[in-house]
Amino acid sequence: MSIARNTLVQSSLTLGSRILGFARDILLVAKLGAGPINDAWVTAQQFPNLFRRIFAEGAFASAFVPTYARTLEAEGPEAAQAVAQEALRVLFAFTAALTILAQVFMPWVLLIIHGGQADDHVHYNLAVLLTRITMPYLTCMALAALLSGVLNSGQRFILSSGVPTLLNLCLIPAALVSNVPEVVSKAAAVAVLIAGVLQVALLWWGVTRQKVRLSLIGWPRITPAVRRVMALAVPGTIAASGTQINIIVSQSLASFEQAAKSWLYTADRLYQLPLGLVGVAVGVAILPRLSRAARSEDHAGSQATMDEGIGLAMALTLPAAAALLVAPVFLIEAFFVRGAFLQSDAEASGGALFHYAWGVPAFVLIKVLAPAFFAREDTKTPMRFALTSVAINTSLGAGLFFWLNSQGQLGFVGLAIATSVAAWVNALLLGTTLAVRGWYRPGPVLVSRTLRALIASGLMAGAVWFMVHNFQWVRDTIIDSRALAAAIVILAGGLIYAVAAFLTGAIRPRDITQALRR
Repeated sequence: MSIARNTLVQSSLTLGSRILGFARDILLVAKLGAGPINDAWVTAQQFPNLFRRIFAEGAFASAFVPTYARTLEAEGPEAAQAVAQEALRVLFAFTAALTILAQVFMPWVLLIIHGGQADDHVHYNLAVLLTRITMPYLTCMALAALLSGVLNSGQRFILSSGVPTLLNLCLIPAALVSNVPEVVSKAAAVAVLIAGVLQVALLWWGVTRQKVRLSLIGWPRITPAVRRVMALAVPGTIAASGTQINIIVSQSLASFEQAAKSWLYTADRLYQLPLGLVGVAVGVAILPRLSRAARSEDHAGSQATMDEGIGLAMALTLPAAAALLVAPVFLIEAFFVRGAFLQSDAEASGGALFHYAWGVPAFVLIKVLAPAFFAREDTKTPMRFALTSVAINTSLGAGLFFWLNSQGQLGFVGLAIATSVAAWVNALLLGTTLAVRGWYRPGPVLVSRTLRALIASGLMAGAVWFMVHNFQWVRDTIIDSRALAAAIVILAGGLIYAVAAFLTGAIRPRDITQALRR
């Protein structure tokens, strides 16, 4: 199956999940507003979101898949099943123990990520309670990641891409149970836990249908195969989660500014869309092919796979980043201003979204470049780069946050700037190292296509800017609904980009046809 087709499968299912996610977030933001209760809810989501993105969105799988796939090809299904079985029990034991410890020490753990509101005992205790409820999601996501890795190694992407939808299907009813913010936050936390259990159950069923029989019953054993997976998984997980760790750092600093967590979270909902739809999907789709090319020392095949993956990622990411740059407040206002979330909240959140937007191409590139290292079972190099980006994000973010506060301005915007700077440093380090080692250099066709995509994105951005500044005319003329009129502007921008991309040659019809047929 081709990268384009695999990515299409991943992105289509992820798009459905993200649409439901927008509905979920619109409901929750309207009920919780921007304030201490929403800050507590955002804090309770930090660990589930971190581990969902680390495990479910490919970071752990990026380390597990090469080992499992190599064993499957070299030793057969029974040996590969044994590797998966042993790794599953060890992973379950470790994450369950970590969850139990977190339950006991949660009031002190949250001092790290929510310490700025520790003096507000009522809402700090609410954050502790909500996080205790959501914490077992860690174990669920660890199991889901391994099961997804087994399915992806067999070129089965549909189920692993579709299960995140269950989280939204559980959270939407939770948002409707009450109009009391505290009750809604507790119902949402319980919904997260229920969703995790359902995701594991569905993936387990899918793996069983592939005739891979696994069981949690039995003592975990650190076998040579498990030791090898762990040696790759630990640094690989850190490497692939640098962006998410940076978000945790930013949220921790934001706790010193009331409502800042809520504003950053709302901006996160929008800029994570291209990352989830494109970056994660392309990264997951190219990893099995890169692993096979690395094992057979097929440099040409590896080069072609990377060119195709990066080209596809940039063709889809650059226009999204351009739209977020020219219309950040417009987009947040259109979808989130309702109920307890005010126009002033949209303007504050839009300031963060603008600075996240110019980092979006870097966020996506990290997801596409890192698999080139994982395929060669080098997880330590990306880990070092990820930790470097965390250090930059922490120091720069803290410096900007407190400096802006000293100037009488909102400091949380500096956190968004630091996150994007750190992402670009990480992406440049990954790309430069691949070139120095001779593992990958962008081909001339890719460079040409990327420049053409930039031109097409610029044309689209100009059109979107014009429509946004005439938005009231759109509402008065077409439909008197802020959200639907905004959707029309977005669809019009997408159509303009598609036309511009074909006219500039950034995308050619025969390339799409060939990619889907390969």
